[in-house]
Amino acid sequence: MAKLAEIKTKENEASVMEYLNSFEDEQKKKDSIAIYNLMLQIANEEGKMWGDSIIGFKKYVVVSPSKRSVEWFKVGFAPRKNNISLYFSMMMYGDEAQSLIDQLGKVKLGKGCVYIKKLSDINIDILSQLILLSLKEYSF
Repeated sequence: MAKLAEIKTKENEASVMEYLNSFEDEQKKKDSIAIYNLMLQIANEEGKMWGDSIIGFKKYVVVSPSKRSVEWFKVGFAPRKNNISLYFSMMMYGDEAQSLIDQLGKVKLGKGCVYIKKLSDINIDILSQLILLSLKEYSF
């Protein structure tokens, strides 16, 4: 296996729940804890902090187009000031993912993530399907 490249955002031992409970905005705190619990239930493993603001589940090694190998997570999220960023490893993997994202609800697409304002803006069943799809093992 190729040597892992160093990246700035790495998994660490910071407390996810301390981070989520630190939010003053009660809606963001409630939504973030609900997203964490949904991902925890589906991934069947505790989420970890990546950097200082991303919660990721199911670490794996990604090989970039430039052939760099990096550790990342299959599914995760990051509560931000104006939105919550949802990260799905399968976003680049075709029509099934795009079809689900199209059904998710009121979202904005970013480069590599989906932005939501609040959890009530999206369909939780579709979010669950996206999480499951992201956790699948892909081989190329």
